[in-house]
Amino acid sequence: MKVPLKVLVEGALCIALSIALSYVRLFSLPQGGSVSLSMLPLFIFALRRGGGCGMLAGAVTGLLHLFLGGYVVHPVQALLDYPIASGALGLAGFFQSKKILGIAVGTLCNMMCSVLSGVIFFASYAPKGMNVLLYSLMYNGSVVLTKGVICAVLACLLLPRLEKFR
Repeated sequence: MKVPLKVLVEGALCIALSIALSYVRLFSLPQGGSVSLSMLPLFIFALRRGGGCGMLAGAVTGLLHLFLGGYVVHPVQALLDYPIASGALGLAGFFQSKKILGIAVGTLCNMMCSVLSGVIFFASYAPKGMNVLLYSLMYNGSVVLTKGVICAVLACLLLPRLEKFR
């Protein structure tokens, strides 16, 4: 498949913007997670260019996050937390006519990767006596769902203004 140069450049810019935005934290949560707008460029790119391009851009972003200082305890955890979780954000592109649904699907799939990683690899962080799945859902859900809601609102505000730049 031949991808137009315009799409490649847009994808590269969205990847770079996502990486840069990950260093700008809007706020931190008490349990250690932080909220940024890093998912926003990936959602916008996926909704503009489709799910395949969006998933690829997300996976590349995840790999860059991993190489720029990701926390790795196991190779499978590294894949789940970085390229697979970020690539899942691109699923939004398969719902271009239903943007909110697409962002919700991308956010939930991203969160499920984090929850699975938490249950398998970070169970020791759960408070003694607490169900590990519940802990992982609460910990990851509070971070990822907050990011998803903020990004959904911003994407819906920005996307109509970006249509003239197709």
